[in-house]
Amino acid sequence: MDLSFIFNNPLVVGFLVILLGFVLYMYLFLRRTVTGFREGVQNGRR
Repeated sequence: MDLSFIFNNPLVVGFLVILLGFVLYMYLFLRRTVTGFREGVQNGRR
């Protein structure tokens, strides 16, 4: 398995960048959703 072929292929690099961006977006989205839910539960108890 030659790794230089993978990083020299712009299609593979673009796919990896999109995949990494999607994972980061999902992490931020889920974190915001969980913190918003937690705040809503705390405000509901008051």
